[in-house]
Amino acid sequence: MKVRREREFHALNKDHVDLSGYDRLPRYRATENMKDNYPTCPHCHSNQWLLKQGRDVMMNEIVNRLLARLEDNMSDVMTKDDRIRVIEVKKSVFEDNDKDAARLRKQMKEEKTFLLNLMSSPGSGKTTTLLALAKEIKSHLKMGVMEADIDSIVDAKTMEVAGIPSIQIHTGGMCHLDADMTRQGLSEFGTNDMDLVILENVGNLVCPAEFDTGAAKNATILSVPEGDDKPLKYPLMYEKCDLLIVNKIDVMDYFDFDRQQLIENAKMRNPNIEIIFISAKTEEGMGQLGKWMIENTRKWINS
Repeated sequence: MKVRREREFHALNKDHVDLSGYDRLPRYRATENMKDNYPTCPHCHSNQWLLKQGRDVMMNEIVNRLLARLEDNMSDVMTKDDRIRVIEVKKSVFEDNDKDAARLRKQMKEEKTFLLNLMSSPGSGKTTTLLALAKEIKSHLKMGVMEADIDSIVDAKTMEVAGIPSIQIHTGGMCHLDADMTRQGLSEFGTNDMDLVILENVGNLVCPAEFDTGAAKNATILSVPEGDDKPLKYPLMYEKCDLLIVNKIDVMDYFDFDRQQLIENAKMRNPNIEIIFISAKTEEGMGQLGKWMIENTRKWINS
């Protein structure tokens, strides 16, 4: 499938925008090869954001862009009622995903599988952390990993070499996973003999935090070189997560990183967030992380 723009995003008719009908909005047509010219995500500019979400998200993206232009240059033509309709379009997108996520969570509960959504920026050490975690809990839990990336099978190969059951999910340019994509991945993966499945989400601190994947809990990794101010810059990620894993503490002395300040920043965003400091490379702190994973998995399975 190749999604091709028939017309560019712009304010239609230049001097007038009609948000009430589809007939005057840009359309997207499927052709055979999935590659270029996809619409872009408003947050991180990853291609194909609109491919999976469909017509409602397409409308949401177009309307948001038009509203930004209207607020600057044409505020007199936009009524309060129009703004309310735009909010409803955006709300419907997330409501649909939330319903899918709730169904998936119920399914995982019935199958007695603990699904953890693991998020972070690229290079924080997600894959290395999972390798160390697998060693730590292998005698306690059956663990599998779903690797999500825009392209490549590098991480899934790494897991396979280490003897960890895994599957690679290609998002085709999308900057996050939603509940339906997660469901499809789990269906292909098969979880009947898994106690714990960790979804390694796309490396991104913005979009993944916005979409409920259906996981039982959310976790994020912050590496020391990223700085102690990340909770201030990316609030939603820390508001949504149950666990903050601070990685690469073995190099803390080489960076301007204040451990206590990080704790304060994270707790300001989410007073209930748990924080574990580790070095996936030296395996310092992995015992505590393993204990957290075992306890939460068993609690999910047995409750």
